[in-house]
Amino acid sequence: MTKNYEAREILQKEFKTKMRGYDQIEVDEFLDGIIKDYESYAREILSLKEEKERLLAKVDQLTKSQATLSRIKQEPTQSATGSTNFDILKRLSNLEKKVFGDKIMEAEDAETNLDETKSF
Repeated sequence: MTKNYEAREILQKEFKTKMRGYDQIEVDEFLDGIIKDYESYAREILSLKEEKERLLAKVDQLTKSQATLSRIKQEPTQSATGSTNFDILKRLSNLEKKVFGDKIMEAEDAETNLDETKSF
């Protein structure tokens, strides 16, 4: 398993010296560069994690807003459909009364005329 170093650990790391070892100043300069990169990457990771959390919160908010909006759009449609159906049935009933009422009246008039004709 790989160890995750902190910048402080890299900075404070001491190496044993041997007779034909590396130039200590060169190693220190190289490690200083690594520390700067390491700190930069740590800040970038933190920034990305914060951005991810912000975006997830935004997605949750938008999802809730969309669900609420969908419910709001469906409710008037359902009540409008109910009132529209009622209006259609009422109009149909009035139309039937008008059409069939006139036919019934015509049939009664014809029957009355027939009776009057027979009585002569």
